[in-house]
Amino acid sequence: MEAKNLSTGRLPAAFLTPGSSSFMDFLGSHSPEMLPGNRKLPEGIVEAPHGTTIVAATFPGGVVLAGDRRATMGNMIAQRDIEKVFPADEYSAVGIAGTAGLAVEMVKLFQLELEHFEKVEGATLSLEGKANRLSTMIRGNLGMAMQGLAVVPLFAGWDEGREKGRIFSYDVTGGRSEEHGFAATGSGSIFARGSMKKLYRPDLTEEEATTLVVQALYDAADDDSATGGPDLARRIFPIVTVITDEGFRRLTEDESSALARSVTEHRLEQPDGPRAALL
Repeated sequence: MEAKNLSTGRLPAAFLTPGSSSFMDFLGSHSPEMLPGNRKLPEGIVEAPHGTTIVAATFPGGVVLAGDRRATMGNMIAQRDIEKVFPADEYSAVGIAGTAGLAVEMVKLFQLELEHFEKVEGATLSLEGKANRLSTMIRGNLGMAMQGLAVVPLFAGWDEGREKGRIFSYDVTGGRSEEHGFAATGSGSIFARGSMKKLYRPDLTEEEATTLVVQALYDAADDDSATGGPDLARRIFPIVTVITDEGFRRLTEDESSALARSVTEHRLEQPDGPRAALL
């Protein structure tokens, strides 16, 4: 970006009086090469770590968003303890699946976008507005997605207007869909979604909702080699976050450890997990 005026030590006026409440538009005008979707790729096949499974579920008091900890590169495990769930602001969070490096950059830009809007406008975006801004960012990465570097997040948050938790999923073109009850994205999503489909109820408590997402991640890891299950030896457990009218909260390591160990212990008796009623 343009440097300070060396004679005065001050930033140019355009930097101090942006013409838009969108930080992304401002960055695109002054330094477009810094946007994730505008990066130049090396020639040939690009191998990059990929994040895998993200799951979410609503309950009457809010929404839970969780992710496993494995990143893969082809048939190799690139990282065992990657973090894939991040707070977007006080009342929302993003879980990333797809190309890990680009996804993390996109989340950081999204966090700045929401913070910038709040400072300029003096008010926070609605949850619907946040979901729309994330959609725009994903669409801006379409060129790289067509080359195999896709970012497909799951967005969840507390809607202060509707007083409930909501979930939004995306495709590589930025297409946005609201999910009702539960959702999953990433390589193990088909197995996680099947697990939640049989266990989800709309009257879940917060504790039951957090257990549900860990069960779903366990089932995903059971059938998808790219999804990592609880690693008791290395003490690596899923990241589980809860968003309510009190804001974003990430379960502590002790909480997530106890939850994952409880699920694992029950799987010793029922390897395929809890049974849902037939009728």
